[in-house]
Amino acid sequence: MKEEAPIVLDPLIHEVARLVIVSVLNECGAASFNFLLGTTGLTRGNLSAHMIRLVTAGYVEEKKQIRDRKMLTEYSLSSVGRKAFADYRREWTRLTQGNASLR
Repeated sequence: MKEEAPIVLDPLIHEVARLVIVSVLNECGAASFNFLLGTTGLTRGNLSAHMIRLVTAGYVEEKKQIRDRKMLTEYSLSSVGRKAFADYRREWTRLTQGNASLR
């Protein structure tokens, strides 16, 4: 009988706030800081801190522009972030279906 590989959940995505952020970006394609703020229910400072981690890791791309004399920051998942999220979801499904052990 072939032994399944242990489940490895990406700790960067597994943190609850970042999981919500990545899930929203996965569905929206792109979202402004204010949209993420309203959707996630996080404070400005908390959202900023999580976005810095995701951008630094290369999971999220950040685009800043001035529109109507206001700074607009828009975020989207990078190809690395999309793959990491797909991998996370696959591993989460394996875990919740009881198909492998957690590592």
